[in-house]
Amino acid sequence: MHNHLLAFLAPVVMAATPALAIPAVGEKAPAVAGTDISGKQRTLQQLAGRKGTVLMFFRSVAWCPYCKAQMIAMNDGAAAPLASRGYTLVGLSYDDTAVLAKFAAERKVAWPLLSDPQSKVIDGWQLRDPAYPPGNRAHGVPRPAIYVIDQKGVIRARMMEDDYRKRPPVEVVLAAVDALGQ
Repeated sequence: MHNHLLAFLAPVVMAATPALAIPAVGEKAPAVAGTDISGKQRTLQQLAGRKGTVLMFFRSVAWCPYCKAQMIAMNDGAAAPLASRGYTLVGLSYDDTAVLAKFAAERKVAWPLLSDPQSKVIDGWQLRDPAYPPGNRAHGVPRPAIYVIDQKGVIRARMMEDDYRKRPPVEVVLAAVDALGQ
């Protein structure tokens, strides 16, 4: 009898508990705090430009060639244009600060890179890629995503890819910011 009751109640409990969703356009952005490459704890509010932030979640600059290519493209083609539009580009990954600092020095990245080594921010945004179990070097990586967040902390645009090998091109990111017309 006890097992039958559990079998009956389990779906009811699961249905009553809403699944957390990936943050959507129009919603308040979940909290973001990470350690920058100088070792200082930073929040998105501290880093925001006069109009807001373009927050890029990426997997790893230590071992992911797609991340490296995206970071180089964003550094070369998006960071300065976003700054001139009033937005700060911020990158966040589970890489530790030493890995991020090395990449920033090699590629002359002058915009903030934040380390989230326990994937707390990544989990808060519901972006952890479920394909990688504990013990896998990629456990804790986010799905590739770029968010445009205004000064009030509201998400104004979201660009995501299901395939980790594909990333939103720089032109799409700049067009998303321009479409806001703020």
